[in-house]
Amino acid sequence: MTVFDLTINTDEIYMIAGMAIVTFLIRYIMFPISGKVEFPPLFEKGLQYVPPAVLSAIIVPSVLIPTGDSINFTLSNPYLIGAIAACTVGWMFKNLLMTIVVSMTIFLGFQWFLTAG
Repeated sequence: MTVFDLTINTDEIYMIAGMAIVTFLIRYIMFPISGKVEFPPLFEKGLQYVPPAVLSAIIVPSVLIPTGDSINFTLSNPYLIGAIAACTVGWMFKNLLMTIVVSMTIFLGFQWFLTAG
């Protein structure tokens, strides 16, 4: 008995190929018309806020609701402590590698401290 079933199902191949085609078309359909369309300045200014909004929508729930059932906005939440450390170090030093290393060290250390104590 093997742990993984390595048989290939043709339905899965069609599904993966279909997803690849749809992804390719969605991302590259705008290239031929990209130089011909000009957006209004207000629309372009609004597009500048899309990346921070999307990142916030992804990160904030995982930091404040780590278990998935209720908001944990206390100092016993290692995800919150790590996020605060990341924001602080990133704001102070503006160094991505330092931000990642310091915030992960604080997060893992705090998580270890909570489980050990």
